[in-house]
Amino acid sequence: MNYSTEGVTLYALFINDILNLYKGKQEEFAPLFQIAEGYDLSDPFNKIPMQVYNDMCAWIERELGTYSLIRVGRQIGESVYNSLKANNVTNENSTPLDYMKALVYAASTMIQDPQGRGWEIVSHDKNSIVMRRTQTFNSKLQLGLLSGLVYKCKNVFGVTVDYLEKEADGAEYDIYIIRWTSMK
Repeated sequence: MNYSTEGVTLYALFINDILNLYKGKQEEFAPLFQIAEGYDLSDPFNKIPMQVYNDMCAWIERELGTYSLIRVGRQIGESVYNSLKANNVTNENSTPLDYMKALVYAASTMIQDPQGRGWEIVSHDKNSIVMRRTQTFNSKLQLGLLSGLVYKCKNVFGVTVDYLEKEADGAEYDIYIIRWTSMK
């Protein structure tokens, strides 16, 4: 995987998603807020360096643990969901595959990467989708993001997200399998 963040930006919306989870506790989580200091977060579409986002995620993982990072992923998933719905990319009848296709699209528009990295759909069937992460965003945060998006689907429950391959174990990319049960 190419870990370069040179020239890669993302919308301030995602930085705000992280900081909003710790709102009112700026003193307690001062190092997290300091990472974002000096960047204009007033407009959710301002472009912020990807490295700022990655540094914030790394701090949360190191200082607060994996569960906190998964919680951040769910919050970011909520923002992605709201954006997709507001732009009529998804609707109440969207399937998990529709959401993953929309995530691929969202990553290509909400993250500005000269190398075009983001998400790829590797395979899918009736009750699972395999996704490959090609962007530098935090591996563990994606567990919350992916499950949160699939949970938005009507008649879907029992969503799980697991690694099929992990960079941490020597794989070229993180590859996730999302599974669920449908009520239909």
